[in-house]
Amino acid sequence: MFTGLVQGLGTLERLGNDRVVITCEPETIGAIVPGLELGDSVAVNGVCLTVETLLPDGFVAAVSPETIDRTTLGQVQRVNLEPSLRVGSKIGGHFVTGHVDGPGWFESAIATATSWELSFQASDRVARYIVQKGSIAIDGISLTIADCSDDGRWFKVAAIPHTYAHTTLQDLQPGAAVNLEGDVLGKYVEKLLRSGAGPLNGGAGESYAITPDFLAEHGYL
Repeated sequence: MFTGLVQGLGTLERLGNDRVVITCEPETIGAIVPGLELGDSVAVNGVCLTVETLLPDGFVAAVSPETIDRTTLGQVQRVNLEPSLRVGSKIGGHFVTGHVDGPGWFESAIATATSWELSFQASDRVARYIVQKGSIAIDGISLTIADCSDDGRWFKVAAIPHTYAHTTLQDLQPGAAVNLEGDVLGKYVEKLLRSGAGPLNGGAGESYAITPDFLAEHGYL
C-alpha cells in the first residue's frame, strides 16, 4: 500500500526478461535506500515491485510478463519511487495499491500562476474510474482530477510546482504513455453495483439490491 507521494527519482533498466535494476539519483539515495530490506515493496512509476537484491544506490526487482505488458516498465526510463506505507506514517495523498489499471497518454502541460495544468487521455479500462474531484495515480503520483469528459476518457489535473519539479511529470512529452490507477474505493462500488442483491447485515434477515438509487438514498451519491 502506498500514498502516491513520491519520495525520489531513479532510473530503470532491464536486466534480462524478468528483472529490472532501479538506480536512485544521488539526491534520492538517502530517502529510499537506507530503510529498504529484502522483500520490501516499492512503487516504481506506480507499479508495486518487490526488492530482491539490495544495491548501494538502489535495488533489483523481479517483473512478470503481465507487468511488462500492462505498464510502461518495459522501457528504460526515469521513474518515480515511493517505499510502502508503514503503520503510523502520514497519509498525505490517497490509498494507492500499486496495481496499475491500464495506460493513459499525456497530452499537454500549461503553466499557470499557481500550478501546472496537465491533460491526459485514458484507456477504456481506466476511464470508468475517472470522476471530477476524484483521485488518480499517474505514474504513482497522487493527483486530483480537476476536470474530465463525461466518459472519463479525457481528464485534467493540476500539479503544484513542487510536485511538478520533483517527479517525472516534468519529463513528459505529448503522446507519452503513463501508468494509471483509479481510486480503489470506486472499484468496490463498481463491484457492488454489478453483483446486484446481497445481504447487508452479515447474511441474516432482509437483502437489498445495491443500485444507484439505493446509494443516493443512503448518502453515498
